[in-house]
Amino acid sequence: MALSFCHHFHYSSLSSSSSSSISRPPATLPSSSSSCSFSRPRISASSTSSSPLDFPYVSPPHRNLMVDLISTVETRLGSQLLPCTLPPDVQSFQNQSGNTHGCLHIRSGHKSSPIDFIFGSWLHSELPTGEALNITSLSAYLSPSTDAPNFLMEVIQSSPTLLILILDLPPRKDLVLHPEYLQTFYEDTKLDTRRQLLDKIPEVKPYYSSSLYLRSVVSPTAITVRIEADAGGPGRLEEIIKYHLDPIAKVVLGTWLDQCACVKREVGETQRAHLQNRDKLIKSKSIEIDLEPNFPRLFGRQTADRVLGSIQQVFFKMI
Repeated sequence: MALSFCHHFHYSSLSSSSSSSISRPPATLPSSSSSCSFSRPRISASSTSSSPLDFPYVSPPHRNLMVDLISTVETRLGSQLLPCTLPPDVQSFQNQSGNTHGCLHIRSGHKSSPIDFIFGSWLHSELPTGEALNITSLSAYLSPSTDAPNFLMEVIQSSPTLLILILDLPPRKDLVLHPEYLQTFYEDTKLDTRRQLLDKIPEVKPYYSSSLYLRSVVSPTAITVRIEADAGGPGRLEEIIKYHLDPIAKVVLGTWLDQCACVKREVGETQRAHLQNRDKLIKSKSIEIDLEPNFPRLFGRQTADRVLGSIQQVFFKMI
C-alpha cells in the first residue's frame, strides 16, 4: 500500500463513543534485539534527524513517537537515502482558508539500495465540531531487488480521546502460495504478539476499515485498532500512546529494519518484474482511491495538482 494519507478523512463520522472500561497502570514493553549487521541507534526524541516533520498539532507522546520513528529510520538507513528533493510548497502546504494543513517528507533510495523511498507526512484539519482531525504517517517501501515486506504506520486522531492505529508490514508476495514467506516475516518474528499485547488494554477495540482494498493488502499480523479513552479523558489516551503504542511501534519498526530492510534476499529476473508490476499497481491504486478524491476537496485543485504531481514523480520515478 502506498499510503492512506486521507483515507480516514471521511471520519467526521468518527465519534467518541463512551467506554465503560476502567483505566489501569501501563506496562512497558522491552525492545527486540537487533540481528542486523548495522548497529541500532538509541531511539530518542532528541535524536538528530534531517526530516523537517515536527508534527506540531498532536500531543507530546504522539509527537515524540513519530519523531523517534523517523529519526531511527533516517539514522539507520541514511547512507542509502537521497536528500528530500520536494519543492518547499509541496513539503508544506495548506488550503486557502488556512484551516487544513499538510506536510510531506519523502526520501528516495540510491539506485543500488533496496530502499525505494521513505514517506513521512502529517495532516491537520479543523472540523465543524470545533475539534480537529490529525493524521500522522510513516511508510517505507522497498525496491524490486528484494521481496521483503514494506512498513506502514498511520495514526488517525479525531478527538482528544479517540485514535485509530494502523501498523503493519504489508506483504509483497501471496502468503498462500509462499508459506515460507509467512513463516519468515510473520511467524518467526512473532509480530502477532504485539497485537495481542494491545488487545489486553480495555480501551482498545478492533478497527475495520470501510475500504475492502485496504483490508486486502495488509498482513495477518496487522494492528488495526480503535482506541476510545472517554472514561479516562485525554490524559489516558496520551498514557496509552506513551506506554503501549510507542514501544510496540518501535519493536515493529525494528523488526522491519532488521529482517526486511537490512537483509539481502535473492530475487530472480522474473520475480523482480512481477514485484515491480505489483508495487506499481498498489501505488497507483492508493493514489486513485485515496489521494485523488480527497486532496482537491481538502486543499483546492491547484494545490492538489501540485502535491499529487510531486508524489507521482517519486512513486513512479518520473524524471
